[in-house]
Amino acid sequence: MSKFAGYNFKDQKALVRVDFNLPMDDKNEIADDNRMRAVIPTIKKILGDGGSVILMSHMGRPKGGPDDKFSLRHILSHLDDLLSEGGAKIPVTFADDCIGQQARDLSAGLKPGEVLLLENLRFYKEEEKGDEGFAKKLSELGDVYVNDAFGTAHRAHASTTIVAKFFPPDKKMFGLLMEKEVDNAEKIMKRKEKPFTAIIGGAKVSDKILIIENLLSRATDIIIGGGMAYTFMKAEGGNIGDSLCEDDRLETAKELLKKASDLGVCIHLPSDSTIADKFDANANTSHAPSNNIPEGWMGLDIGPLACEQFSNVIKHSKTIFWNGPMGVFEMDKFKHGTKMIAEAVAHATGDGAFSLVGGGDSVAAVYEFGIADKVSFVSTGGGALLEYFEGKVLPGIAAVND
Repeated sequence: MSKFAGYNFKDQKALVRVDFNLPMDDKNEIADDNRMRAVIPTIKKILGDGGSVILMSHMGRPKGGPDDKFSLRHILSHLDDLLSEGGAKIPVTFADDCIGQQARDLSAGLKPGEVLLLENLRFYKEEEKGDEGFAKKLSELGDVYVNDAFGTAHRAHASTTIVAKFFPPDKKMFGLLMEKEVDNAEKIMKRKEKPFTAIIGGAKVSDKILIIENLLSRATDIIIGGGMAYTFMKAEGGNIGDSLCEDDRLETAKELLKKASDLGVCIHLPSDSTIADKFDANANTSHAPSNNIPEGWMGLDIGPLACEQFSNVIKHSKTIFWNGPMGVFEMDKFKHGTKMIAEAVAHATGDGAFSLVGGGDSVAAVYEFGIADKVSFVSTGGGALLEYFEGKVLPGIAAVND
């Protein structure tokens, strides 16, 4: 049994770090509540034991103090709705500060079964600086510290890392979501079954160098799509027209290809591309071999042959990690490749493969294409998951384990 599951929160005030950095629209309404939904089981376990919950989170990047645009007050009513779904209403109170007198008074008066949401931590510059005095003030609000914010585990901020030092080992722990995130990431890195296919997409090679290098010693196959594929194509001597390319990373791409070859890892680049005459949703489109794109045209998605090629590799995999789209899937004309990959991952999972999807765009894709419940695990952590797969120690995890 996990530490969290085995802990009895009766009469305890749990200070819980969550990741409520949610995408909001122009009307301050939530565009995607998946991160919020993901922590509801942790909150309900604490309340069910007879404890109370003090939630703290950041939102956005406010500059120079409080800013209504980034206030967590905007998510209060939705949190209220989610906590009360399928049961009795759970009272949620809001503190318009996170360390002031009101926050202290509301925390002190919190009764078992009640929830308090603190205002945005980043309204204080001390949060991102990892200020010890600020962390101590936060720690004084609760009896036990629970970190359930995997999406911020790679930041050594006051609320994610420093606050943990003010709690004894038996009073600090991961929540259910954080436990699941770490366990599923470890399945990929430490307990994988082969063939293991990593699908890496996105715009830039420079963003993914470390993760590709670290996966070379673990994966049997690495599929590369998105804009970054054209840097590899050019490195191999291909003509890529006006496609995205990091010319300063051509040597790096050559080195990664050689290293993969030496280790017996198969790197799959898209054999063909859907090309466009401009970067525009209404552009003229055609298809071309990815290494022979005409001047004036650019690759904005993998082509039909590449879809088939990549799907076949995925179909025969036992472990799958997917990070990054295959094209500019925000535009209808260039979403086909990402959709085909999503469906192939779902199909392989249905046949018994373990699949983990992580990183903003690929997570958005699995929800858009309706396959989130057909893969093994969808991670809530973008940068944190990538840094974990790069082999880095995440400060938010280390702080609780110390």
